[in-house]
Order: sequence, then C-alpha cells, then structure tokens
Amino acid sequence: MQKTIRIGTRDSQLALWQANRVREELTELGYESVIVPIKSLGDIVLDKPLYELGVVGVFTKNLDVAMLNGDIDIAVHSLKDVPTVLPEGIVKAAVLKRDDYSDVLLYKGSEEFFGEQNAVIATGSLRRKAMWLNRYPTHTVVGLRGNVNTRLRKLDESDWNGAVFAAAGLYRLGIKEENKISLSWMIPAPAQGAIMVTTLAKDDYSLDACEQLNHKETNICTTIEREFLHLLEGGCSAPIGALAYIDAKTEEINFKGVLLKKDGSKKITVNKTAPVGRHRYLAKDCADYIINRGGKELMTEDEENIEAPLHNIYSTKKLSELQKKTLPETFGIKDSDFIKIRFNRISPKEIRSEIENVVITSQNGVEALLNSFTKDEMNFKNIYCVGRRTKKLIEKRIGKVAHVAKNAQKLGEYLANQLENKKVTYFCSSLRLDALPTFLRDEGIIVHEVEAYKTMFSSEKINDQVSGVLFYSPSGIESYLEENSTDKVAFCIGETTASEARKHFKNVKVANMPSAESLLELVKIYYNS
Repeated sequence: MQKTIRIGTRDSQLALWQANRVREELTELGYESVIVPIKSLGDIVLDKPLYELGVVGVFTKNLDVAMLNGDIDIAVHSLKDVPTVLPEGIVKAAVLKRDDYSDVLLYKGSEEFFGEQNAVIATGSLRRKAMWLNRYPTHTVVGLRGNVNTRLRKLDESDWNGAVFAAAGLYRLGIKEENKISLSWMIPAPAQGAIMVTTLAKDDYSLDACEQLNHKETNICTTIEREFLHLLEGGCSAPIGALAYIDAKTEEINFKGVLLKKDGSKKITVNKTAPVGRHRYLAKDCADYIINRGGKELMTEDEENIEAPLHNIYSTKKLSELQKKTLPETFGIKDSDFIKIRFNRISPKEIRSEIENVVITSQNGVEALLNSFTKDEMNFKNIYCVGRRTKKLIEKRIGKVAHVAKNAQKLGEYLANQLENKKVTYFCSSLRLDALPTFLRDEGIIVHEVEAYKTMFSSEKINDQVSGVLFYSPSGIESYLEENSTDKVAFCIGETTASEARKHFKNVKVANMPSAESLLELVKIYYNS
C-alpha cells in the first residue's frame, strides 16, 4: 500500500497556498499526500517585531518538533524563514522554482511622500527598515506584524504612507493593488521568494518523492545566499540582504549582498560573479569582503548600543558559544557545571556473558561503559535507553537500540509490558533516582544495578538578579539547592527533571525536546510571550 505523505505547514493563508502547491506537484508525480496545519510562534506573537522575538526559526521550530515527533513527514517553508543550520536529523529535500524575489511598497494616496521629510513606512523586517532609512533617513519606520491580509488591513486603517511587502506573497494570494511600487534598489532577504521542503534524513520515501520537485538553479542561488548569511553570523538580529541569479547568456552567477547598521546610517555592499560550477567560494569571498571592510565592527556598534539585559538566566551546565548566541540581545546568560562526572572502573565480570536486557538512561552511562570496555567486549542483546541523543550515541559507539523512551517513566512502562525475560542490567550513576528501579521491581522485574559513574555536586551561588535557571537532571537540581533559593523559574530539559523541580519550585517549565537548544528556545518563548 502506498504511503500517504503528511505535509506539515503553518496555518496562514500564504503558508497553506505553498503547501498546496507542493501537494499538487506531488500528485502530478503520483504520490498521495495530506495537509497538516500547525501553529507557529511567529503567528501567535504579533505585537513585537521578529528581530525582538529573538527566536531562531520563529516560523519553523514547531514544524521541526512535529516532524521529529513523527506527526508529519515533510514540512513546507518560505525558505527565507528557515535557519541556516537545520536541526539534527532534518534535511533539505527540495527547493521549488523561485517566484518574484523583490520587495514592493504598497502606498496610500499619492507618491508625494517620497519627497517629504516626515513620511511613515511600516514593516516588521529589520532589513527592510534599515534599507529604507538608509535611502530616506528622515522618514519614520514603524513595526508591522501579522499575515499578509492582516498587514493589509492594518495599513488601510492607519495613517501610514505605506508598507513594504514581499512581491511573492502578494502574487501567491492573488492580491493586486493599484498603488504598488517595486523597490528594485532594496536587496531582498536571502532566499526570498523560494519555497523549501524538509524531511527526516532517514525518511527515504519522502526524500525520493521531494527530490523530484527540486529546481536546480534556484537551489544553487539560494544556497549561496544562505551561506553568505551564515558566514556573517546574521539572522533576525542583523540587517542583511543577498541575491544570487544566473545569467543564461554568460552562464555566470551574479551575486550582490549588503550589511547595514540597524538604523540605516551605514552600509557595506558587495557585487561579485563566478562561473556556474566554479562558484564554491562565492559566498565566502563576498562575506570576507564585507568583514574586511568593517562588517564585524558595524555589527559590534549595534551590539554596544544594546541596553542592559532584561532577563538574566543561569544554566547549570556549560553551554557552547553557539548555543548562547541563540538567545536574543535582551538576555544575559551565565553558566557553569553544577554536576561533575567521574567514570568508575566497571568490573569485567559484569559483561563476561551476554546480557539480554541492558538499560542506559544517559549519555554519561554510555561514555562510562566505553571508558571501561571496547565495543566488541560489550555483548548486549537488547539495549533500552532514554532520550534521542543517548540513542544516537549508543548506536554510533555500541550497537542497535531496541527501544528509546522520552523519559524514565515511559521506559519503565514499556519494559513492564514488553519484557519476556524479567531481568535487566541497569548501568547508572551513584546518584540515580529511585523511580525507575523501584517501578521495575514493583512490576516483578529483577534489576541488577551497576554503578558506572559517580555524580558529584559542584554548586555555585548565583546572583539574585537571575530570574530563570536551566536544569538538565534531577541531580543538577539537588546541587543547585545546596547554595540557592527556589524563587526562580525552573526550565527543565525533560519530564524526569521537571518532576524533581516541582518538589521545590512553584514555576516549572518543560522543553518540547530533550536538548539544550530546545531548552533555550523554551526560555525565549516564555519571556517573549
């Protein structure tokens, strides 16, 4: 029986148009599909500009979560909204042929306001705002959010002179306004006008289907634009424009890019060409050109004008600089490891014979085993674990996982129902929670515990100005409580950690997925909404 491809999309009119275009093209190829609408943060929070929300992938994250949870097979996005680095496990399946990439101004009354000093223009885009002010420095630019129809209504009800829209969005919705001017001088957002389809890297069926939708020229050009954006370390927090197109006569790729100061008072532009097929370093060359002419200093000027952080956050586990950069400018974050890990030497007799059922609930458990034994020495028949990342590490370093659960409780319930041989070997920490082994024993399962590593507390006293704390394990909470109060918001990586936090904190929030990235996004959503 042929698989029905579930197409995930935002539920705005424009997003649904794009999803239906993908569905129509799949139908023409003989594939069955169905539309699955999903609400995004960008559609929910409409009272702030996108760059103030500070969420990377504000229109795409909920679709990513739905895909990783198995609720959809593919997701359809406006490519300009997609972060330059996709979540682990998700890949680009296709880029459809690009529509009009330009920005247009819809205006009210006459065009006389172009020559006036006090005109008011609306946009929710930092790039459009900076480019407009660079050209018309005495004008005022106000924020404008919402779907296309909402923005059109707000423009109609306001006393603004005009508002800037993407031409592709108007075209796709069949909106034809008489008072419209194409802003040919405004370099578009990287990948503006293009539709992207993503899927799971392991979903061969969806990959095979969507690859047939891919438009080669659009894919080449938008990849260059997005690489330029990525190399400048830009996104919603920096005004960056980029456009690549192929000249059919010369078979050359023409590229132009721009980086501006947020108030439009400064800009750096670049124009370069490269033959098709020899364009590998085009994006890098253009990004280097911008950087070498003061690009980093220009972005630093904007950063130096940022006021003191509105929200102070503390992570009880060290974060990478890249992870910290996902937080917007309104956040201040400090971090340290509240838990120290020391691997034990596990006795060889523990693995001398084949172990039928092995339980591992953390990546530390995996590393502890590998610290004592090689992959070939571990003769495990069935491995059961908690968390996708633990599963990935096990399958990369030890062997196939029989079952992975979101948390210890879910794993216990699964084992109680599915195990024929009612015995497990649990490689755990010196500070492991009692919940899992107690539950299994109550269900008649013999639990042989092997202390694979020691978990040691390393608490620090945190500043009173901190309003939220990030927790990654119940033991991390125990360590925190040695020195600190519970008058904070506890942001927890999973339900097991949250269960412990609820014993001490009044306000506990749980991430959608057990990862530091998902936890940081939870922080942003909580404070911005």
